[in-house]
Amino acid sequence: MNISDFSYPKLLKEIPSPPKKIYFKGNYCPEIFRNCLAVVGSRRMSIYGVKVIEKIFSVLSREISVVSGFMSGVDAESHKQAIRFGLKTIAVMPCGIDYIHPESQADLYENILKNKGLILSEFPGNFKPKTWTYPKRNRIVAGLSRAVLVIEASEKSGSLITARMANCYGREVFVVPGSIFSNLSKGKIQISNEFATNIDSGFYINSFFGFKTGDIKCESGREGKRSPGNNKILEILKNSPMTIDELSEYFSVDIPKLNAELTLLSVSGLVSESEGKFYACQS
Repeated sequence: MNISDFSYPKLLKEIPSPPKKIYFKGNYCPEIFRNCLAVVGSRRMSIYGVKVIEKIFSVLSREISVVSGFMSGVDAESHKQAIRFGLKTIAVMPCGIDYIHPESQADLYENILKNKGLILSEFPGNFKPKTWTYPKRNRIVAGLSRAVLVIEASEKSGSLITARMANCYGREVFVVPGSIFSNLSKGKIQISNEFATNIDSGFYINSFFGFKTGDIKCESGREGKRSPGNNKILEILKNSPMTIDELSEYFSVDIPKLNAELTLLSVSGLVSESEGKFYACQS
C-alpha cells in the first residue's frame, strides 16, 4: 500500500518521514487503526511484567488495538494477552511480512492472523532484519499509536527509543511503576522524570481514549454496561483469577451485587475462593 492511498493509516502519515509503502497480512481495516495503543518493553521480561500486562489488558476497552514489535519478551506477551482478552493486535515487523522473526514465534504469528490481527512492515516478502531496521520499525509502532505504554525498560532499552519518538510525535506516553532495585525500572524512571505519565490500571488508558469504565459496544451499535451475570464472571475468572475488588472495578458494579453472584456460583461448585482471589473451578 502506498502513502497516497486513501486507506493508508492517518496517524502514521503525520510523522516525519513516514514509510512510503507498507506491506501487510491479515485484518487491514480502518477500525483496527482507530484506537491504537503501542505496548513496549524489555526482551528480558520479568514475571512482574507478565502480571502487569495481564492486569492492564483485562480491563481495556475492546475498541483498543494493541501495537507491538513481535520480539520476544514484552512484545510477544502483549500480542498473546491481546488475543487472550479479545483485543485486536498489530505486529510491526523489523523484517518482511513473510519472514517470521524470531522463528520460535511461528505459532504466535499464525495466532495473530487467525484472531483478526494484522502483520505489518515497510519491508516486503522475506526481507531479513538488519541492525538499522529495528529503529525504523520503532517509528512505525509509535506512529500508528495514539499512546505508548512502557512495561519494563533498562537505561539503554530500545523501548525508550520508541517512547521518545512517540513523545516527539506529540503522543501520550504511559509507564507503570517498578522496583527501584530492578534494572528493568531504570529506563522507566528516566522517562517518568521527563515526560511519561505513571499509571497502575488500564482504566487510565480507557479514559485517555474516551471510553467509560465498563462500557462495551453492543451488537446494535449502542453503548451499554457490562452485566456481571454468572456466565460473564466465569468467563473472566477462567482467564484470570481476581479479587472481588478487581471484579467490581472490571464490571463497574457494586460489591454487594457481586457478592450475591459469587455466592450462587460458589454454592453451585463453579467458583472457589482462596487467599482473597476467586477462581473458576475446572469442569
